[in-house]
Amino acid sequence: MFIREKYLSKMRGFYHTESLIKIIYGMRRSGKSVILTQIIDELKKSGIDSENIIYINFESLKYDFIKNAKDLFNYVESLKINDKKYYVFFDEIQKVDDFEKGINSLRITNDYSLFITGSNSRMTLLELSTDLSGRYVSFRVNPLSFEEIVKMNKISKKDYEKTLLDYFKWGGLPQRFSFNENIDKENYLSSVYDSIILKDIVERLGIKDIASFNKVLQYILDTESREFSRDNVIEFLKKEYHVVANDTLYNYLEAFTSTFIMNKVYRYDIHGKNILKTLNKYYCNDLGIKQIKTNSEELNLSVALENVVYNDLIGKNYKVYIGKTKKGEIDFVAIKNNVTKYIQVSYDLSNEETRAREVNAFNEFDSDEKYIITMDKNDYDIKDVHILNVIDFLMNDTF
Repeated sequence: MFIREKYLSKMRGFYHTESLIKIIYGMRRSGKSVILTQIIDELKKSGIDSENIIYINFESLKYDFIKNAKDLFNYVESLKINDKKYYVFFDEIQKVDDFEKGINSLRITNDYSLFITGSNSRMTLLELSTDLSGRYVSFRVNPLSFEEIVKMNKISKKDYEKTLLDYFKWGGLPQRFSFNENIDKENYLSSVYDSIILKDIVERLGIKDIASFNKVLQYILDTESREFSRDNVIEFLKKEYHVVANDTLYNYLEAFTSTFIMNKVYRYDIHGKNILKTLNKYYCNDLGIKQIKTNSEELNLSVALENVVYNDLIGKNYKVYIGKTKKGEIDFVAIKNNVTKYIQVSYDLSNEETRAREVNAFNEFDSDEKYIITMDKNDYDIKDVHILNVIDFLMNDTF
């Protein structure tokens, strides 16, 4: 089993803390359950008895009787057989009504260290009720990064580029690496997408017109990395004989992000230093899902590169925005630890005009943190701008 150390290293300091609930959230099949089992293994190796570890997976019919907060609290209390601390793991807990109240009731007994996972926005900072306000730490789990894929599959350097192109097409959901044939990868990714639709979108969000929903998603994926335009979406749907009201369209967009199919990226005014709420963009959380839902038969390598860079930046804990300047745009403004990095992404820099265009995007402001990330392997000496090959960027934890 591949150990997802990048996540475990962030969580270990909280293993034994009763006062803070540990929330692990992210897209379905991104590896949350595996991380729970890895935490459990580490606890057992540290000397915690198995009888003081409780694991409940709410995807299993075995626990279908736990309907609400009271059922949750009473069942866990019934499992106690000694006075030691219990380590309790709730997988996909969003299926339980008012689970926050049950979790909080367990928390205040001071007998439990609680870990919970979920696959939709109810598990994020935006939707958790006041019952848990200020009483939890949260960790978002993403599909495998390129670096994790290299480590998991023991990829040699000579195969990095081949692996990257495979990553562009099939994404980083861990289980897809169990399949060698493209048809098997497609079937697996389709099943993941269907589970998101059925369990998170239809069941929780109540969206009934799945055909229109899929058409909107298809459009967003096909126009990924472009500024979002409501009018363009409506016009596209009309041509496809679908009529969607404004409110419905925005409900669909919310569903994309709340189930982690897509990431919504706001624009950042570089000169005004403020976040803008208009003309945002969307990037796919996993390129494998895009592969099975997009209309295009050919992979757009430039867009895939931009998407991978964005996903890697958020995986490195940056807050990421689209940079707005007075005359144009910077692909990404990445902020972490009070350091702001300005990033252009360009597949190929061999053309002089292309290099000039990418460099000129930085002309309106001064910074020592200007980067162009590219597939190009050539060395270009450009004053005040760092040129990074994308593989060097993806394999660098300290960027």
